[in-house]
Amino acid sequence: MQSHLNDVQNNFANGDFKPTTEENASQQNNLDLLINGTALFLDDKYSESDSTFEEFNKRNISETSSSISREATGLLVGQSVNSYKPYMMDSLFVSYYQLWDLLALHDWSNARVVINQSYKRQQDMSREYKKLIENNKKEIVNDSQISEFISNNTKDWLAFRDIMNPALMYLSGIYFLNDGDFDNAITYLKRANGMVPDNKYIKQDLEMAQQHIKPTNITWKFTETGFAPRLREKNASIYLFNIGLIQFTFSEPYEKPNYTTPQNSEMLANVDALFMTEYNEYSVNEILRAYTSAVSKTTAQAVLYNSKSDYAPLLGIMSSVYTAASSNADVRTWATLPKYIYVTREKNSDKQNNLIYIREINGKITSEKKINLK
Repeated sequence: MQSHLNDVQNNFANGDFKPTTEENASQQNNLDLLINGTALFLDDKYSESDSTFEEFNKRNISETSSSISREATGLLVGQSVNSYKPYMMDSLFVSYYQLWDLLALHDWSNARVVINQSYKRQQDMSREYKKLIENNKKEIVNDSQISEFISNNTKDWLAFRDIMNPALMYLSGIYFLNDGDFDNAITYLKRANGMVPDNKYIKQDLEMAQQHIKPTNITWKFTETGFAPRLREKNASIYLFNIGLIQFTFSEPYEKPNYTTPQNSEMLANVDALFMTEYNEYSVNEILRAYTSAVSKTTAQAVLYNSKSDYAPLLGIMSSVYTAASSNADVRTWATLPKYIYVTREKNSDKQNNLIYIREINGKITSEKKINLK
């Protein structure tokens, strides 16, 4: 999987937006839908991109919960056998790219539908995220070793306090501001301003909305640069009294450093931090699950080795092989998301308002599109 996602990123970096599969969207797994929807958008196939993302939405995925059978399977044979479980952040970026698709198609009415749906989704996710935090606090309180291990694992990463996507909020605010819907424009621009309080361009648009002034001859340029964090497998061990050394495998985030900062731009979304906001909480579940699985398998190994059966050595070896083979971390992520999203806002001589979208990787523009706003 790590090799596959490397290939996907390399293709995107070269402007080669290949689909990961030729299957119809209804037959694709969740991760393929996310990557292929992005590829179609970058390749200017907006209707196909929107349909692919809509297939993702139609599955009504619960981002924070999972079935008992899924967890049991993960304990027995590792998490990679399960289908990709999207992050809550994934759904907010689906709405973000769907909004771009519909704006590019000049489908203003459905663009409004996506904005309204995304707002409800973000509110629901915020509530679920708070539940996840409370549940994790209860889970780790009884084991000081695991608690310390988890807190040390991601301590150097920046994270926010809530699930959010300021790029989606700002793009929605621009939509309403151009439409002359000042009440909605104020609502969304206030949210974006609260998420990114130092962005001067958001403040300018918010002031216009509050004064009920429609912008004229303005170009907003959104630049996505680099790649968001990826995951890789990491091994760890903890010594437990009466059991011995427990070894387990979990996922570890690492950043992709290659990105550029456009001239005169303001930071709009730190996707690294958005990812880590959620990952910090999901990593609690993953580490606890891997730890519990390792304890049970190590205990079974010890029982087999110490049994009086003539086959004890063979059974013990077989158990060790099974433990190694079934201890794997889930390293799947939406690997084509950007590292940062920047925005510039400037006057133009077009006598109309424009949106410009740019995807830049390693200093090279791989996709650029201009959208005339109504």
